[in-house]
Amino acid sequence: MSATEGLTRGMDVLDTGAPLSVPILYSGSNGAKNGVGFLVAKKLHNSAVEVIRHNDRIIVLRLVLGEEVVTVVCAYAPHVGLGDREKRYFWDCLDEVVRAIPRDERMCIGGDFNGHIGKESNGFQVVHGGFGFGDRNESGTDLLDFAVAHDLGILYSFFKKRESHLITFSSWGRNTQIDYILTRQGDRHWWRDCKVIPGETVVAQHRLLVADIDFRNKLIERERKGTPRIRWGKLKDDKLLLFKDELILMSHPD
Repeated sequence: MSATEGLTRGMDVLDTGAPLSVPILYSGSNGAKNGVGFLVAKKLHNSAVEVIRHNDRIIVLRLVLGEEVVTVVCAYAPHVGLGDREKRYFWDCLDEVVRAIPRDERMCIGGDFNGHIGKESNGFQVVHGGFGFGDRNESGTDLLDFAVAHDLGILYSFFKKRESHLITFSSWGRNTQIDYILTRQGDRHWWRDCKVIPGETVVAQHRLLVADIDFRNKLIERERKGTPRIRWGKLKDDKLLLFKDELILMSHPD
């Protein structure tokens, strides 16, 4: 989640009615319009091992999923109209965050980047798959430059979709895409899909952007619970006869 106005630093529970209440991890400032956070499914809540709140625009969540450590970054870039100083501070901070993540960890960055990467991949073929929306602007170029610097791919641009599945922001007839999900290029073979769900509105004007990404899941042998199973088929010949005799004695102890 990004632009979580009204929330401050901490953890809370979104009460959707038992048993669907969802823990929220968020970072913001009192009275500020900025804010970022995560909705964490209950079944994954115990998998979260670390939450780092860098500021009201960047928050990091680390989880252990199966045999992998996965780092998820939620970011909220400054609006186009804000000054260069604030924009530079945001990108410098995000750069430090990504550099601090070990290369052997899976990583996913998502959020509102307030920029348009454009329909065409011109000059950015490695990080832009060629299936974009609209025209590129300066803030979109900043995102593309960042993706190149860290060898990331902008997921939605690698999957051909109809226009309604590309628009993440709609206001007064103005349709754009400013929300993105990025992951390492080295994990590209794990990407399955990325699209906007038109009918789902996360907050006013924004639409839900989702990605399908595979993760390795190591099966862990767990202690069996309940009554132990007896494999009757393993009893043969003399052992079977002995077992029958034992059952008769148990049934008629006298």
